[in-house]
This record gives sequence, structure tokens and C-alpha cells, in this order.
Amino acid sequence: MRLIKLVPDNTNVPFLKWRNLAIAISVILLIGSIALTIVRGLNFGVDFEGGIMMEVRFEQAVELDRLRATVNSAGAGDASLQTFGDPRTVSIRLPAPEGDEAAVQKVVDHVQDVVKAANPGADFRRIDNVSGKVSGELERQGTIAMLVAMLAISVYIWFRFEWQFGVCVLFGLVHDVVLTIGFFALTQLEFDLNIVAAVLTIIGYSLNDTIVVYDRIRDNLRKYRKMEMIDILDLSVNETLARTVVTSLTMAIALGTLAGLGGSGLFGFSVAMLLG
Repeated sequence: MRLIKLVPDNTNVPFLKWRNLAIAISVILLIGSIALTIVRGLNFGVDFEGGIMMEVRFEQAVELDRLRATVNSAGAGDASLQTFGDPRTVSIRLPAPEGDEAAVQKVVDHVQDVVKAANPGADFRRIDNVSGKVSGELERQGTIAMLVAMLAISVYIWFRFEWQFGVCVLFGLVHDVVLTIGFFALTQLEFDLNIVAAVLTIIGYSLNDTIVVYDRIRDNLRKYRKMEMIDILDLSVNETLARTVVTSLTMAIALGTLAGLGGSGLFGFSVAMLLG
């Protein structure tokens, strides 16, 4: 049986020929992502904002304005609504009520009764409740986790190879993280702890491929001492291209399946990983 080769042998693509264009595109995307995050902000989930979040599945598509009026009639505060994956699934977010768990459960039960009375067959698939204090701690810890991961990886690369490699890795990781966050600011998909986990996974996965390429660059620097640096970089990337394409395609197939069939709980995570 003949093996399928996605990348032919002796491939010689001049990647570095387009480095200036690639840098320009990356800079534009970085600036755009930062601007979007500042102007539009992120649609933080209950994990970071605090409050009550209900995921409701209806038998048919509902008008958000009508549903919002129904939820607000329960007297639980101003509701924030957003379709979740398809027009029949809606995320309802409410401010956290004062009091203990009993008070929270009372609000949840009342909202459920009001929504079901106006929309028979409504299915409350998920209900989350996070206090403001806990959400603040989660936001701080999530940010620290991402920063520590990027710095630790850069230091590791610094000692594993050379300091120039570590600096390049740090820039690359910042690029991946900022673009992912910018995508969520653009689409207003819910940004919760699942997305933080996705960003941390992206950081680790980027390192996985980077080390392979860097290792080949280091070998070629010793092997071809008189070759220009640009040529060595092109050679190294081409020599690892087959491995990069196969592993990335395998991940894309798995993540695409998760995004399409994994349900709303895994949709944001899968999309973040696909982008990253």
C-alpha cells in the first residue's frame, strides 16, 4: 500500500521571502485585536462576571426582545441574553442576588417558572452561579496563569537553545494569545474558564511545534556553517513541514468535530483551539 504524502519530498518553499508581508499582516492583526478588546471588550461568562447563567433550549427559535421582557418580568434584575450556537438555544445571564444559596435557588426557580409558562417545552440545560468575589479571584488567577506560562516557556527555550530563541518564542506566544482574545472580542463569544484553558493549551501546543523547528535550525547551523541565515531558516522549516502539516491537520479534524458535535459547553474551547 502506497503511503499518502501531504508534503512532497524535497519541498523547497521560500517562506522567508514573504517575511515582511507576514510581519505587516501580523502587526495589523495585533493592533486590530488590541483595539477590539479595548473598544468592544470581552463577553465575560459567569466565571469572571459573577451572577447566574442559564442555558435554555427552546422547541423553536424565540425573539430575544420578547424573551428578555419575559425574564425581566420575574423581577430578578436586568437580564442579558445571547443566542448560543443556534437560534433555539439562548444564554440568560442575571445579576447575583443578595443572600445565601437558598436566595439564589429561589430566583432560579422563579425565573424557570416564568420562562416555562411563556414558552412550554423550554429545557434548562445548564445553570451556573458564581459570586462576585469568586469571579474576581478567577479572573486574576487566570491572567496570572497565562503570563506565568508564557514567561516560563520563554525561559525554558532560553536555556534549551539561546536567548534569541527565547525572545522569539515570547513574541510568538503573545501574538497567538492576543489574536485569540481579539477574535473573542470581535465575535462576542462567551469568554470563561474554558477559554482560559484553551489559551493555555495553545501556548503549550505552539511550543511543541516550535521546539521541533528550533532543534532543526540548531542542527543546520552546525551542519552548514557558511550558509546564509535566511537559507538555513527556510531549509529548517521545509524539513519539518511534513510533520507540522500532519500534526496540525490531525488536531484540526479533532477540534472541528468537537466544535460541530461537542455541544455548547465545548464550542468556545474548540473554536479557540482551532484559531490558535
